[in-house]
Amino acid sequence: MADRHMRAFITGGSGFIGGHLIESLVGRGFEVRALFHHSPLRPNDKVETVQGDICDKERLSRALKGTDILFHLASALGSSAIGRDEFRRINALGAENVLESARSAGVGRAVHLSSAGVFGAVRKGEIAAESTPPKPITVYDKTKLEGEETALRFAREGLDVVVVRPGWAYGPGDARTLKLIKAVGSGRFIMATRGRGFQTPVYVDDLVKGILLAGEKGKRGEVYHLAGGEIMTVRNMVDAIAAACGRKPTRFYLPLLPARLAAFLLEKAFAPMHREPPLSRSKLSFFIHSKPLAIDKAKRELGYAPEVDFRSGMARTVSWYRSQGWLPPAPGHDPS
Repeated sequence: MADRHMRAFITGGSGFIGGHLIESLVGRGFEVRALFHHSPLRPNDKVETVQGDICDKERLSRALKGTDILFHLASALGSSAIGRDEFRRINALGAENVLESARSAGVGRAVHLSSAGVFGAVRKGEIAAESTPPKPITVYDKTKLEGEETALRFAREGLDVVVVRPGWAYGPGDARTLKLIKAVGSGRFIMATRGRGFQTPVYVDDLVKGILLAGEKGKRGEVYHLAGGEIMTVRNMVDAIAAACGRKPTRFYLPLLPARLAAFLLEKAFAPMHREPPLSRSKLSFFIHSKPLAIDKAKRELGYAPEVDFRSGMARTVSWYRSQGWLPPAPGHDPS
């Protein structure tokens, strides 16, 4: 990818992955323009910001003029506080509007960020390749698949679109992971189920490198998995988080049926307040629905090579949270 003087446009730039992607693009000399809706971006005098909604085609088309490469990251995440219609408006219809606007604006290339959630739950003993048939379960999973299918349709119609499916992304600045780390670091964490589901965590720096490689080398209409080099049980991930926090691994867990009941009841209780409960069916999915991803295709076609293992990445992440005051000091540590 010819970095100098290329113009990149990002939707979802105020999000966790989007913020890291912007920093990388600016560092590579791109001219960056980013769309945000409600949450403003981190201050950066080298980034032009545009406030708007991804469903506003007219505004998007104007903002996308002169763009060489579009990174579509904007998404409604798996919160039970968001209604089904809003999930679909952002994840499915939003993708349609963004890519239609990109086509009308003459954008050269687009990278669409999908999700491992499109697989729902990978069968025991299997590792999902890009060709594995999707079987989404939650409303988030289903609407992300709709958005992915839309991107692939635009590719068939001639727009140069590449789709990437990240693994379980984590790293400095991620508020979603912070909630789990805080719970584990408190020493009072009770895991939902025994944590036998499998995930492929990916440190955000590795993920951003993969997204840029997809933009540079990915083939139109192709899907690429971008995950770390380890397939881990949730149990082992939680143990690694505990180690990074200076805590002993938790041995307490909530069996599956009580966990499902608790998730359902908490969703009902928190719904009138429009707040996300501490446990929901979408959060429970992380513990029970395996999503191990094969990254052979990305290695072969993109030259993708994740470098950060989960224990090292989590240690870096916890250290960053503590430096920002997002987490208390390590047990037994005197900050004075």
